[in-house]
Amino acid sequence: MKVRPLNDRVLVLRLEGEQKTAGGIIIPDTAKEKPQEGKIIAVGTGKLNEKGDRIPLTVKEGDKVLFSKYAGNEIKIDGVEHIIMREDDILAIVE
Repeated sequence: MKVRPLNDRVLVLRLEGEQKTAGGIIIPDTAKEKPQEGKIIAVGTGKLNEKGDRIPLTVKEGDKVLFSKYAGNEIKIDGVEHIIMREDDILAIVE
């Protein structure tokens, strides 16, 4: 299934979190926090300004990003969990 976000929204695939701590202790699934890092899968067309002109998004498909903890809405696409969020919820692009 293809999904194309609207306006200033982006579709993000959450990246897997760490399985071990720095000391080598394995973290069980019940104790893991959801990672706040993901990969941009699709982007919208951009936000409209007051004049009605489109402002393109800063992020693009394929970018690795950091986002806020409770950002967006979780959805499943073909059995895989994704997040649709606004560009404002993205904190940084990882280079």
